[in-house]
Amino acid sequence: MFFTLLLQVIWILAAFGDEHWTYEGPHGQDHWPASFPECGGSAQSPINIQTSSVTFDSELPALQPHGYDQPGTKLLELHNNGHTVQLSLPPTLYLEGLPQKYVAVQLHLHWGQKGSLMGSEHQINSKAAAAELHIVHYDSDSYDSLSEAAKSPQGLAVLGILIEVGETENPAYEHILSHLHEIRYKVRSPPGQMTSVPPFSVKELLPPVLAQYFRYNGSLTTPPCYQSVLWTVFSQKVQISKEQLEKLQETLFSTEKEPSQSLVQNYRVLQPLNQRTVLASFNQDESSYTTGEMLSLGLGILIGSVCLLLVVYFITKKIQKKKSRNEKSVGFTSAHATVE
Repeated sequence: MFFTLLLQVIWILAAFGDEHWTYEGPHGQDHWPASFPECGGSAQSPINIQTSSVTFDSELPALQPHGYDQPGTKLLELHNNGHTVQLSLPPTLYLEGLPQKYVAVQLHLHWGQKGSLMGSEHQINSKAAAAELHIVHYDSDSYDSLSEAAKSPQGLAVLGILIEVGETENPAYEHILSHLHEIRYKVRSPPGQMTSVPPFSVKELLPPVLAQYFRYNGSLTTPPCYQSVLWTVFSQKVQISKEQLEKLQETLFSTEKEPSQSLVQNYRVLQPLNQRTVLASFNQDESSYTTGEMLSLGLGILIGSVCLLLVVYFITKKIQKKKSRNEKSVGFTSAHATVE
């Protein structure tokens, strides 16, 4: 438990810095570079991923999350730090399929205003999703601590999962969202208002298809905006219900008690790509549908196949019937000719 708390404190100090910042207002995004110079760098995140401009790399391996489905037996810490809702993760979770072994530290969410379906940080073809999940890891092979890795090139690896609204509740995300009412307010001392969450399969937060993703070098999307992140943004989205999105948009506050200020629209605006290359692990003619779209497509193909079989069946029956009539007609004509 002490190790987990220590990682959280280190992450907060590294990711948010000592100075106050907000998404809007006098300490908002436009003013970040004044206090955090790297926020004005040329390799910032998030970006708009234009699929017509990405480069297919056949050597990009499928991502391999280890321990994601077995987070252990210890409670996970969920807290409101005034900028987002953040869940601590045990170091038994790590990623392979990257240049180094990256150990998990925490996950957090970004979302929009109440009622908005545009709250993600990354966009694909200039289209935002309703929200976005980030799972943060650091290179444990090369660095002794998160704070050291956060300042080093590719010291961090972050998974970006775009979230859209579907018809049904997502049970995996409910492991987090059902506890938001317990951490409604930010508190002054780190790590903010906190509650404990029973361990669950973090892998279920990911999209079903992990082999299709975009990869680029970027930055933290919050101050101090270190340009040390190896980003993996999945092509396939996950779905939560409308009610779950509303819970995320309406429950938390970025302030301490009253007067309260809603914690909403906590996403950074798109940053210039500049000279960076965005890689894709899949050809653009491959499918990148959501689970719902895949089911609909499969159902459509099944119905189409049944209809095609019925058409073939009726055409065959019609041909057989016509052939039978022709045979009877020939037989009748032959018999009539014999009588004469």
